[in-house]
Amino acid sequence: MTNKIQYKIAFVFLFAGLQTAFAQKKDENIGTEVVNVVKPYTPTISDAFKVKETPTLEDDDNTKKEEIKYNIFSFPVASTFTPAKGRAAAVDKSKQEKLFSNYATLGVGNYGTLNAELFVTENLNKNEYVGGMLRHISSQGGIDGILLDDKFYYTTLDLTYGNQQKDFSWNVDAGYQHQIYNWYGLRNDFATDLADPQDRFNLINSIDPQQTYQNIYVGARFAAKESIFKDATVKFNHFSDAFGSSENRFFVTPTVGFEVSGQKVNAKFIVDYLGGSFEKDYFALGNSIDYGYTNIGVQPSFTYQQDDLTVNLGAGLFYSMDNENSDNKFFVYPQITATYRIVGDVMIAYAGAEGSLKQNTYRDLVQENFFVSPTLGINPTDQKYDIYVGMKGKIANNVGFNIRGSYKNEDQKAMFLNNPYNNENANKEGYAFGNSFDVVYDNVKTISFFGELKADFSKNVSFGVSGTFSSYTTDVQAEAWNLPGLQVNANLDFNITDKWYAGTSVFFVGERKDIFSYTSLLRDESVTTTLDSYFDLNAHVGYKYNERWTMFLKGNNLASQDYQKWLNYPVQGIQVLLGASYKFDF
Repeated sequence: MTNKIQYKIAFVFLFAGLQTAFAQKKDENIGTEVVNVVKPYTPTISDAFKVKETPTLEDDDNTKKEEIKYNIFSFPVASTFTPAKGRAAAVDKSKQEKLFSNYATLGVGNYGTLNAELFVTENLNKNEYVGGMLRHISSQGGIDGILLDDKFYYTTLDLTYGNQQKDFSWNVDAGYQHQIYNWYGLRNDFATDLADPQDRFNLINSIDPQQTYQNIYVGARFAAKESIFKDATVKFNHFSDAFGSSENRFFVTPTVGFEVSGQKVNAKFIVDYLGGSFEKDYFALGNSIDYGYTNIGVQPSFTYQQDDLTVNLGAGLFYSMDNENSDNKFFVYPQITATYRIVGDVMIAYAGAEGSLKQNTYRDLVQENFFVSPTLGINPTDQKYDIYVGMKGKIANNVGFNIRGSYKNEDQKAMFLNNPYNNENANKEGYAFGNSFDVVYDNVKTISFFGELKADFSKNVSFGVSGTFSSYTTDVQAEAWNLPGLQVNANLDFNITDKWYAGTSVFFVGERKDIFSYTSLLRDESVTTTLDSYFDLNAHVGYKYNERWTMFLKGNNLASQDYQKWLNYPVQGIQVLLGASYKFDF
């Protein structure tokens, strides 16, 4: 499929979503809140800045505890424990039914895929609760045409304990994550310049592409009511791999707030320490890579409200200490936002100018690209400012929209770039054959336009479509490596009957740029390569056998697109997962 055809497909989805949204009417009944944990996120050190909600346990004498539903493959489960990064559904797509506090799910599919989840929670009393989630997904691989092993393994365990009192609440969390991936991204013509085919065979067989990641974290959060002291988050994270790489991160973020003449004044304080090391550089020159930063910041803000106008005036002040190079810097950022209700909730204009210091970590970069080499340079990104204007609201009672245009300026923005292969490289590890990625930094300016449309046609049908167009300008690098210019996502979910439900989603990613570099005695090649745009079609269907049992069938990449998300890393073709979920109480 040509790029023009693929872009047409993306805009067809967008146009179809708009047409559908205007053609339907909404059931105006407000459903209960639903949290979707189809893909529970494993807490990371960076996400700790997104304050985690503590389940509310009100005194029985004052108010009735709110009932919360949790969904796994579109069926509800009730609990007081909030899994990390739960995904809120737009509508409640189920009738009143018995709610359970726990669930277990198991699915198997082609490519030797195994997917299992166990979620349990228990109220110890009206003030205390405990909970946990165990998740595993793995595949034995089997992508056609690749030269190295492509299996993967992903297991996470998250635990929490919480205590809710009248005037304050607190919770502690702990977790472990174990991941195995393979650097299987060799080109099919790898080492074809060798005179003896047996030498090529022996070279490929000598490569051990396996990488193992492990992550351990502990953290806590405290929140108070009717107090100047609002909340505080503390977290420690240890990340390591199979090549001796090690990274520690510790941070604490307390927040205070009070009112002056009816207006809110807040201040968030940040102390963020990062330290880590890699055993050697990519070319094995005998140099280890050590890095460490201590970032201290304060973010004061003042909120002004007058009729339909809300203005938040704030700033970010950071002092960053490079512990390895004694290179300390001071940063000042705008943190200004404003909203104006033009027509109530029907049409709201908003604008802002925001910036911050983003501390990049090995752990965060791995989660974005599992195929990076353990030889990275780790630097913070100076997000100078992001200036944006937008409009959001409702086209109808059942149709919401959001449009935004922005201009972003970032210094030392991290981008992924394919590592070169040189047959004289002293490093013979499994990532040193042009099958891994480095991180490069550059000053990048981004102009982007975003549009989103969401519609709840009834209690049983919801639709959403969004798209982002971006244009990048770099200072040093020839291209904004591996950053797409266009991304489009669309989804449709519906209940067919009381027993049957289904849904579909599609996403489109535009072209990206990378560099292929190969050096040997008979070959010296370094060319900029364009990765083709692609789309991925997914669908699922489920059957609720009874209040406890649900069977499901899921399909991914149903169009069987042979695309590469990263250079020389083709994805699996059509993927099918068949499974069942069981809800229960103790």
